[in-house]
Amino acid sequence: MDIAQQKRRENIAEYILYLWQLEDLLRALQFSPEAIYSQLVAPRQIPEEGKNNFLIWYMEIGNLLRQEGKESQGHLDHTLHLIGDLHNLHLQLMELPIGEHYRQTFARVAPELPRLRLILGKEKAEMSDTELQFRALYAAMLYRIKGEGEKSPVSDTLALISPAIGELAALYGKVERGEIDLFKSE
Repeated sequence: MDIAQQKRRENIAEYILYLWQLEDLLRALQFSPEAIYSQLVAPRQIPEEGKNNFLIWYMEIGNLLRQEGKESQGHLDHTLHLIGDLHNLHLQLMELPIGEHYRQTFARVAPELPRLRLILGKEKAEMSDTELQFRALYAAMLYRIKGEGEKSPVSDTLALISPAIGELAALYGKVERGEIDLFKSE
């Protein structure tokens, strides 16, 4: 909850990846309140009232996964909508003068996207390039957690994806905070 709130304020991409990881963790704990409490809440060095708030928050995420029919796989609509917002920004940056640097960064990863679609089994036309990059980042993160980072089929593209998503996330934050106007030249 505290980590998620901080990540949401500071970096939308890290927030999305954090929530995806949390979804998988809740599934691994089989949405059991006892397991969630013992594994995720009890180790925290906070007052009991705070622990109850954390348990409620985790259970709410679990309930959302159930409501959306994503108990065994898939990601919350909330994160997919955020990726949709990021993709809309991506499309704007591909056209507007303010996106010049972003276009150069994205141009390095663009040739790799068809291969990533094949590797990740995401040939569906409805998946945006932005979501594809997030899925590649998440896949690489899971390989690293398993201690198999070098075996990741997407590891060779991380050096291209990370800067593009990082820049997109930074620009998203600036737009959201009103620090930049997309329709003004810098």
